[in-house]
Amino acid sequence: MATPKRHAAMKKPPRSSRIREEILREWRGAEEPADLNAGIHLAQQFVAAILRAAGAEDGLHEDQVRATWKELAGDFIARHTEPISVKGGNLVLRVTQPALRFQLEQMKPMLLTRIRDQLGEGRIKSIKFQLG
Repeated sequence: MATPKRHAAMKKPPRSSRIREEILREWRGAEEPADLNAGIHLAQQFVAAILRAAGAEDGLHEDQVRATWKELAGDFIARHTEPISVKGGNLVLRVTQPALRFQLEQMKPMLLTRIRDQLGEGRIKSIKFQLG
């Protein structure tokens, strides 16, 4: 008979602990959360989506694009242009002069074919030129 009473007493928290919990509940204005880590997510769950949104999931590195562009464009054009970004398969190039931009627009199909040959068929879909 003494055993059930002892178990009943063990299940009930001590009075000081109950008072503490009551004071904290009143001070916070809410119950103690069941699990503090319930709303926390690991970054690895979102990395693939972030890379896809940034256009970086295709694995093109900036140095690789710059080296390929310099090789394909030649010294003069490479000095007056600069690859800015590759997003969603669109290569954006900064061009220093409007006349050079016009010339590059005329050469766009040939440049696009050469870039695709170097970097892979599905990686670069189009080239856009931006004055800057």
